[in-house]
Parts: sequence; structure tokens; C-alpha cells
Amino acid sequence: MERKIIHVVGTGTIGEPLIGLLCDYKDQLGIDEVTYHKNSALKNDRSKVFDLAGRGARLAVDYGKEKEFKKLGMEPELEAEESIKRSTVVIDCTPSGIGHNNKLNYYEKFKDSVRGFLAQGSEDGFGKKYARGINDSCLDVNDQYIQVVSCNTHNISCITKTIAMHDNFDNFIEGRYVCIRRANDLSQPTNFIPSPQVNAHISDKYGSHHAADAAALFSTMGKEINVFSSAMKVNSQYMHVLWFNLKLREPVTLNDVKERLYANSLVAMTTKDLTSTVFSFGRDHGHYGRIMNQTVVVEQSLNVLNEHEVSGFCFTPQDGNSILSSISAAEWMLYPRSYDDKIQCLSHLFFKNI
Repeated sequence: MERKIIHVVGTGTIGEPLIGLLCDYKDQLGIDEVTYHKNSALKNDRSKVFDLAGRGARLAVDYGKEKEFKKLGMEPELEAEESIKRSTVVIDCTPSGIGHNNKLNYYEKFKDSVRGFLAQGSEDGFGKKYARGINDSCLDVNDQYIQVVSCNTHNISCITKTIAMHDNFDNFIEGRYVCIRRANDLSQPTNFIPSPQVNAHISDKYGSHHAADAAALFSTMGKEINVFSSAMKVNSQYMHVLWFNLKLREPVTLNDVKERLYANSLVAMTTKDLTSTVFSFGRDHGHYGRIMNQTVVVEQSLNVLNEHEVSGFCFTPQDGNSILSSISAAEWMLYPRSYDDKIQCLSHLFFKNI
């Protein structure tokens, strides 16, 4: 029987927790082996490599770099290209642009031996866009390359589908969104900003890439949606915040909106109004601090105007929702008929209330 091996490329804000989660649940997920590639031998990263080794992950490094890692006490077991070739699924979690380079230089080379390749939100055009709970029905046997959309695109898509399209896509008229982004991740020592910073729009039709990506995600289902987003950064490291305004054709009440949100297992509801307190809940109760829900909706911020316009605030569990979709897509590649059952082992990590 073929061994099922998942190989993760990159150990950043998505890669590192993804590797750990795959190791912790590999038996339930039906994974035989978890390997990962690390590009640079850094003294500050020894602790993460040691911990991942203790959880069962096998380290791969570029040919010729073995001595650099061993000098710092890290023990590579695999060479980078060989680790791709022997994998069943490769999940690329590298910084922006590198995923495309890896596809050109490595993934295309081994596409006949590897079942599928995934990349993250920054790699537009890498493959079919995907988000768990949004367009699962569109996954096709021919989809060897899949791009997991960004964390805020997950949030926009989940909120829009849950509230405005719960039983009828045509009920949705338009959506407007403001993504209030954290400056950087807690793990990142650079790129913090001293004050709020407004981002430029990249599209006359969609605004920031978040709405453009959401539109492209829904287009995989044959749906063209009217969405526009703006984005800014604030000097905080605790989660992103999304403001949304949705216009619906059919009348809706505030209770209707809440019922739809509570009915979606990927939506968490909260009365907490600080990102720090929601983040703290994740630290205490999530998987190594991660909240895996697609969104965390601030219940008291919800408002319905004239029975057809819904607005509110929600928090984005940044890497958590992208990790969930990465695992879901990888499991689909391994077990296309039973992947939905397989990933139910993670269901206890989805919170109904925070």
C-alpha cells in the first residue's frame, strides 16, 4: 500500500504550526509521514526544529547545506528535491513569490510522481482557489495545483456566504468590507509600524486583493459577485479585524442573521470586543494558541438596516483558517471520497462561543 507522505515547504507563521498539527493528528488523518523543508540554518530556529523532531517531523534541507544545520545541532534526514519527489502532497508555505518559483523549478519537475501541490494566499495564479466550507464541491480530480486563499479572504467569503447566501446565492446583492490588519505576527521581529497605515487599492472594481480573491473564489462555483474591499494596517499584533456591509434581496431580521451564524460550525461568536481577549482565549484553549474557525463574529456589533442591509465586525483568526483549509485540501488529495470524515478529528478545535 502506498505510503501517504505530506511535505511542508517553509517554517514561517503558517508552516510551523501546520507541521505540528499534522504530526499531532497524523494517525487520525491517515498520514504515514510528515516531512518539511527549512531553507536556512539559524541558531534562533533550533528550538522549533528540535520540537518538531520530537513530534515526528523529518527535516529536509538543500543539497550542500547539511553541515550548516549539523553545526548548530540540527539533524537533516532528507535532501530537499528528494523530499518533494517522495511526497504524496506538498504544501508550500513560503513567503510571497517563492511558491511560484518553486512550482516552476521543482513542482513541475515532479508532477508525475506527486499527487498534488498547495500554496498559500500570496501565490495568486498558482492553482484553483480554495477555502474550506466555501467551494469544496468544486474540487476536481484534475486539480493538481490548489491555492489556499488568504486569511481575510476566508473571513470575507465565510461571512458573505453564511449571512447572504445561506440557501440562495442570488439573495446576495453586494458586499463592502474594510480589512483592519495587524502590523505583523508575534513571531516576526520586523515590519511593525508606529501608527495606522492606509493601503492603496489595486483594482477599480474590487479595491484590495481580499475582495478580488473572494470574487475569484466564488467564480470557481460559477458565481459572479459584487464585492469591494479596502485595507489598512494598525500598530497591533493581535489578529485582523473585518468590518462588513452586506445588501440582501430578501428581508432579514437580526435574529435570522444570528441563527445563520450560529448554525455554521466554522463561525465562532463572541461578546468580547478586544482582539487581545479573543487572542488570549485562543492561547489558552486553541491548538498551540490557534483558533481554527474561519471567523469570530462580535455579536453586539451586528446590525440590520431596513431589513435588507447587514453590517458588523468580526475578527480574523489569521493563520488558523488557512491552516484548516490547507489540511482539508491535502486530505482531499489523499482521500477524495472520505476527506470530510477524516478532518472531523479537528472539530473539537472549532469554537461556537469565544
